[in-house]
Amino acid sequence: MFPSQLTIRDLPIRPATILAPMAGVTDTVFRRVIRSLGACGLIMTEFTSAEGLTRNSARTLKYLYFGEDEHPIAAQIFGADPKVMASAAALTEDLGFDHVDINLGCPVKKVVKCGGSGLLRDLPQLEKLLSAVRAAVRIPLTIKIRSGWDENNIVAVAVAKMAEQIGIEAIAIHPRTRMQGYAGSADWSVIRDVKQAVRIPVIGNGDIHTPQDAVRMVQETGCDAVMIGRAASSNPWIFRQIADYLATGRYDEPTETDRYHLLAGYFRDLIAAEMPDAMGKMKQFASLFTHGVRNGAELRYSVHHANSSADILGCVDAFFNKVTAPSAD
Repeated sequence: MFPSQLTIRDLPIRPATILAPMAGVTDTVFRRVIRSLGACGLIMTEFTSAEGLTRNSARTLKYLYFGEDEHPIAAQIFGADPKVMASAAALTEDLGFDHVDINLGCPVKKVVKCGGSGLLRDLPQLEKLLSAVRAAVRIPLTIKIRSGWDENNIVAVAVAKMAEQIGIEAIAIHPRTRMQGYAGSADWSVIRDVKQAVRIPVIGNGDIHTPQDAVRMVQETGCDAVMIGRAASSNPWIFRQIADYLATGRYDEPTETDRYHLLAGYFRDLIAAEMPDAMGKMKQFASLFTHGVRNGAELRYSVHHANSSADILGCVDAFFNKVTAPSAD
């Protein structure tokens, strides 16, 4: 049975589905796209540098901008210094986030050097960091981890037990190792092992591509909620599809018109928000989003070679006008 809601302390998350934090993707504009489509219980910010936050870097602070209509929303931060992480977490509380999450899963080299999945190699240091952050905030505190550094160092259960003792209130697990990156398959048995080892809520993440996958993860692991990242960037409707599938046993795929309205609307919102990197985000999202679109390679090519945001919008309009036009008899 798929859980009807996830509860983190006294924060009800309904339905029990979460948009994973994704660097360069889950900004306020994309999160509002997800919110507008419905059926996503919790959204999360891009992972954000604790060092940047404590230096009051304007560039870093923009990652934590959110609107009131985005609640419930969690801020995700990363870093390796307990004092700096504690200060950054306290800032997220001051900013009004519903809870704060610590990134212990990012496999990117420059992040591993100062946090992310790199902390899975040093559990005593991780314990100090989690304890410092727990003491610094009153709002719920959660973590997101990988299964371990490599296949010879699977530490998810040990980290989960430690986190529970410190007062961490939920744990999300992407059951690939840092060395796997995003290759190979996620080992869902690690999620099951963690669920059996702790009493705090366990959130499953990794290799959920369809509503059926989400249901199967819950069945196989007993997890309390599912978290979806990459699949949501190419199919933002997936949360609505999960809700429909649970309610009726079926779900609809977006039409070409649905795709056009979402893509064009997202791009226009990026421009209206005066995102400094709007054009780069447009090109990135077009690449992710159009793999499900008929003749999508044509649109990806034209967007990639466009020279301005207005040109990109023109490419989108022209492409979908052609693919949605009624065929001649």
